Amino acid sequence: MIPELGHFALVMAFALALVQAVVPMVGAARNNPSMMAVARPAAQGQFFFIIFAYGCLTWAFITSDFSLQLAASNSHSDTPLMYKITGVWGNHEGSLLLWSLSLSLWTVAVTVFSRHLPEAFMARVIGVLGWVSLGFIAFMLVTSNPFDRLLPGAPEGRDLNPLLQDPGMIIHPPLLYMGYVGFSVAFAFAIAALLTGRLDAAWARWSRPWTTVAWVFLTAGIAVGSAWAYYELGWGGWWFWDPVENASFMPWLLGTALIHSLAVTEKRGAFRSWTVLLAIGAFSLSLLGTFLVRSGVITSVHAFATDPARGMFILALLVVVIGVSLLLYAWRAPKLTGGGSFGLVSRETTLLGNNVLFAVVSASVLMGTLYPLFLDALNLGKISVGPPYFEAVFVPLMTPVVVLMMFGPFLRWKDDDFGAAVRKLAPAAVASVVSGFGIALAIDHVTWRTVLGLTLAAWVVLASLQLLAGRLRERAGASVSSRLSMIPAAWWGMWLAHFGIGIFIIGVTMVGSIDSNLDLRMKDGDQTEFAGYTVRFRGVVDAPGPNYDASRATLEVSRDGKPIATLQPEKRVYRAMGMPMTEAALDIGVFRDVYVSLGEQLPEGDWIVSLHHKPFISWIWAGCIFMVLGGILAAADRRYRRLAERTAAAGALQQAT
Repeated sequence: MIPELGHFALVMAFALALVQAVVPMVGAARNNPSMMAVARPAAQGQFFFIIFAYGCLTWAFITSDFSLQLAASNSHSDTPLMYKITGVWGNHEGSLLLWSLSLSLWTVAVTVFSRHLPEAFMARVIGVLGWVSLGFIAFMLVTSNPFDRLLPGAPEGRDLNPLLQDPGMIIHPPLLYMGYVGFSVAFAFAIAALLTGRLDAAWARWSRPWTTVAWVFLTAGIAVGSAWAYYELGWGGWWFWDPVENASFMPWLLGTALIHSLAVTEKRGAFRSWTVLLAIGAFSLSLLGTFLVRSGVITSVHAFATDPARGMFILALLVVVIGVSLLLYAWRAPKLTGGGSFGLVSRETTLLGNNVLFAVVSASVLMGTLYPLFLDALNLGKISVGPPYFEAVFVPLMTPVVVLMMFGPFLRWKDDDFGAAVRKLAPAAVASVVSGFGIALAIDHVTWRTVLGLTLAAWVVLASLQLLAGRLRERAGASVSSRLSMIPAAWWGMWLAHFGIGIFIIGVTMVGSIDSNLDLRMKDGDQTEFAGYTVRFRGVVDAPGPNYDASRATLEVSRDGKPIATLQPEKRVYRAMGMPMTEAALDIGVFRDVYVSLGEQLPEGDWIVSLHHKPFISWIWAGCIFMVLGGILAAADRRYRRLAERTAAAGALQQAT
């Protein structure tokens, strides 16, 4: 009866989502405090029922209840416990339940941590989140019920997709979904502001930490997914411009623009139109990603479903969200005019320029992702848009973004002197160009891409250091530790995130310029020279796992006669599915990775071995870590806590009078 209890809990969650969506919104329109007060308990009750339903589904996987269709299709008695638990979201229906759980978790967080905000405004925010939740729970109940029975029950399950039986898949989907769904909070704040007509600095200040936290989750999720693709798929790459990769990257681009736009709206009262549209756009692209993964219109290792009916439901939800949001935006457009004025040379101008460029880049990625689908739908032929298109479009558009990113913090708000700013940054700019050419010559790879990438990376790092030095000079006389501690967390967040971009660019440029690979046949005792290393093949042994059989090779890596690493890549065959998998082995270093994967065994007994040398590739994920830490610091700035305390005190005083 546990699956039936889970299904009943979903029905109850749907009923509470309906209450959450309707009653508080009506109460806010009528200024009825008792109706507005329904918002928080309805959202919290919905969370209880969704987490109960999720627990029921998880229990069915843990206990190998193969009378449940989802468990029979995505688990097996021999599947390790951890992958039974993660198998809950390794499919279409379960991942939707995880999406709804993430949304209800965000909603509960809003009910708990936003008690200081005006009641009518929060009723609308929670009501909008209720409408979104209502759509997704209806999607599950109508087309994607995770609790469908299989009668009679299967004697054994088919097992979880072997690609997903990896530690990276334990944390990647929850992080990604928390990022995707987190933008629904920014969307709800924007819609609530449009409904109230209150599109001022206060609204931006309330929305900003929520948006930053969502961006942190999405950044971490994309980074973990990229690392998983690097070591799990066996081809040694970290990004392939796959349509589903693009589906997560597009909301990240608009989310990054949204964070900066909120900063300007909060500080200067400008960019209000931009901020609202970016909030709508970021969440709409999150929904688009859901459509792409679940509609069957694309083929990808990340895609779940192939049922067009499911895709049409999500597409209808996407059309409703975008249509209603833009109609509401058009209704309130007269209130979005005005705001703080600013000169051509100002911090606002650089942020506006970057916002436009982020939007254009996102649109370019969207076009490259959807254009082949449109041609196919219209029976105009099949084409493939791959890395050459995306790289040709992405690099020229993002280059000025990186330049403006470090130019902006040196400018004052409202107006500044261009000549003074140029003189201030000229040494860093010249040093960046010299560094770019110098390093390219040193690695003997002087191409325009290498020089450009290294120049931009040097520009970010040097300008960041100059910015920090200037900030410390403002408090001359105090000790260095005191001056560092006096800098606000939000400033450190900005600095770390920008510095992380520089580290990221170094990694991307170096691995794209001087990586090397070699495919060869090897047998026991063979050795080869590769990228300055000696690699000796020590044979292959059988290494059975809990639900797979594996052939494990041993390769000894040395340099100048000194042992460096012993690597043991595997070739696995998962018993239930009969699906072969390659498990690469890596020696990870600060300045390079040595990456080995084992291919097929030839009739002669030799094995195909693939060797990769990846210089600076770990800097890609190091840069992402800096960005995530920067986002966490920015969201944790104590001025948001002081704002909450002041607003709560003002509300209490207003009630008392």
